[in-house]
Amino acid sequence: MKAQVLYGIGNIKYAETNMPVPKKGEALVKVSHCGICGSDIPRIYKSGAHNMPIIPGHEFSGVVEDCKDKPALVGKRVGIYPLIPCMGCAQCESGHYEMCQNYNYLGSRCDGGFAEYVTVPIWNLVPLPDEVSDIEAAMLEPMGVAVHSLRRCGLLTDKYEINPDHDDVTVLVCGLGTIGLLTAMFLSDAGFPMTYCIGNKDIQKKKLFEMGYSEYNFCDVRYEDTYDFVKSLRGGNGVNYYFECIGRSESYEQAIKSTAPLGTVMLVGNPASDMELSRETYWKILRNQMRVLGTWNSSYEGRNARKKCYQDDWQYVINRLVEWKSGKRVGPGHYEETADGEEYFVKFSPENLVSHCFSLEDMHKGLDIMKRKSEDYVKIMVKMV
Repeated sequence: MKAQVLYGIGNIKYAETNMPVPKKGEALVKVSHCGICGSDIPRIYKSGAHNMPIIPGHEFSGVVEDCKDKPALVGKRVGIYPLIPCMGCAQCESGHYEMCQNYNYLGSRCDGGFAEYVTVPIWNLVPLPDEVSDIEAAMLEPMGVAVHSLRRCGLLTDKYEINPDHDDVTVLVCGLGTIGLLTAMFLSDAGFPMTYCIGNKDIQKKKLFEMGYSEYNFCDVRYEDTYDFVKSLRGGNGVNYYFECIGRSESYEQAIKSTAPLGTVMLVGNPASDMELSRETYWKILRNQMRVLGTWNSSYEGRNARKKCYQDDWQYVINRLVEWKSGKRVGPGHYEETADGEEYFVKFSPENLVSHCFSLEDMHKGLDIMKRKSEDYVKIMVKMV
């Protein structure tokens, strides 16, 4: 089969490789789509993967081609939860598989989705309803990460209901890559009207407007000072919730300075380097009794979960996609006018965030765009079939 194989740092090649053979408890999946994650760029060009050679790619969907243990799965469309838990550590025992202490991971510790076929544990297969497209299924992982951050800071309860104590709060999302935009999307869907976003690209602004946000909700750091923008919001005391989706020291410090007393900073972005705070900023955390929280991956119960703690992030995302398409829930979107001046609602789909799509053979073009930032992009997708 064909695959993109990472042989060493900076050495990724489109190559012929052996077809994987599923072991007991695994299925062979024919990959449909695989998204290029921002974390794939340092993994390929800077730090390398945990094991090499390896086939990267952890945001993917496909069709079950073979499964000896569960033949009924053959032919089923599936999304893939990429973290493979050990099922034996304390976190797994408590049902928090995303925090497994001895996990494996498709695309970084074992072969992933930048290939025509991949073997996946049956537990990690996520059955898809007809309403969820193959591209949306390949975006379930980043959507789950976005939803997990909302639940971690309390904007969604463990039952994934909107927290009634937060009807009148200000929320700010800083960093509008895929995760930031998806966070903004789910905040809008959950009914937080005073959500504001900080970005620096025209394409980010365009996607926000397609979700239903307005000029008033967007701070373009190319033309406006971030702190002035925050001061303009509700008396200038800072926002109640600040989602830091970049992962740099300066944006971390900005998050602390822009959050109100008793407010919450949710750290979502993977750190690009060491994170440091000035003494003055650290004092602000103490004196304002702020919460600084971290989030990692997303919750997923899988098959045969030992303890059902709550509806997991992935099922929440799937339910939302189905509800938006069935009309049970309005969902994100914006209004446009016909030539006669009549307004109509244009629904927003996560697919709208896909700015580029390349074949597996041409995947290097997408990697190059993300590495050099040679043009605007949001989500770059690889299509296998």
